[in-house]
Amino acid sequence: MPKKTITFEDAMLRLREVTETLEKGDVTLEESVKLFSEGAELSRFCYEKLNTAEQKITELSAAKTEE
Repeated sequence: MPKKTITFEDAMLRLREVTETLEKGDVTLEESVKLFSEGAELSRFCYEKLNTAEQKITELSAAKTEE
């Protein structure tokens, strides 16, 4: 999934689907590796989005207290 065309919410939904599929254990080893790789990428994407949002909130809060 290209990072630029997916929202945080869509990434979280897909990550949940990937996790559920892997937990069921009814896919081949090759498919499991592909899904794990996709899940890792989605996880990184979500972490980056959350980190960016946290930084923005911190900056806005700091600016507000300076006023």
